[in-house]
Amino acid sequence: MSEQSPNLFLVPTPIGNLQDITLRAIEVLKHADMILAEDTRTSGQLLKHLEISRPLQSYHIFNEHKTVEKLVDRMQQGEVFALISDAGTPAISDPGFLLVREVLAAGLDVQCLPGATAFVPALVNSGLPNDRFVFEGFLPHKKGRKTRIDGLVDEVRTMIFYESPHRLLKTLRQLAEAFGGERQASVSRELTKLHEENVRGSLEELIEYYETHTLKGEIALVVAGKNPKA
Repeated sequence: MSEQSPNLFLVPTPIGNLQDITLRAIEVLKHADMILAEDTRTSGQLLKHLEISRPLQSYHIFNEHKTVEKLVDRMQQGEVFALISDAGTPAISDPGFLLVREVLAAGLDVQCLPGATAFVPALVNSGLPNDRFVFEGFLPHKKGRKTRIDGLVDEVRTMIFYESPHRLLKTLRQLAEAFGGERQASVSRELTKLHEENVRGSLEELIEYYETHTLKGEIALVVAGKNPKA
């Protein structure tokens, strides 16, 4: 087990309410040599709000393979980096895994701070069993989507998905077709924000609801697992 000072900090940022940033996260961001951000414009606004002035560098899914080697080299020279995503915990349905893997492979230390992530409050306030659950993240947009859903038909644990507003209805319909329209679920939208909304019911009821209600914002979908007695 490494006892050296971390070379890379994974720092969760608020998913909506800016007051959800932790005191420790602020301290790490204030003292990092460089902050790696998924979108420097979005993160720049957060840092300005927190009155933090540190160098910012873009790190996202389109450039991570090109930049990771140079970043590890700089860490080996003693620089300390903080990785943040647009919202929530880095590497959870966001870039970060590759960098963490390569930093650890180089014998350096990584530390992840606890903090905001959307699927935890969505799961807890869904009213569905949360003693055992599986996080599925985003379903494939096209290729492999049906295969992924079919592979979950016999899943008995509560399932959590991330989804975009313009694909939610399609996902609800596909899940209803695979699992049955009576399967219970919950849709959480704009968590921690002023217009937070949590809609609970069967997949059929949710489909009916969202056929007549406009969708905006980030969405976490929680679906009950298969009843093992069924």
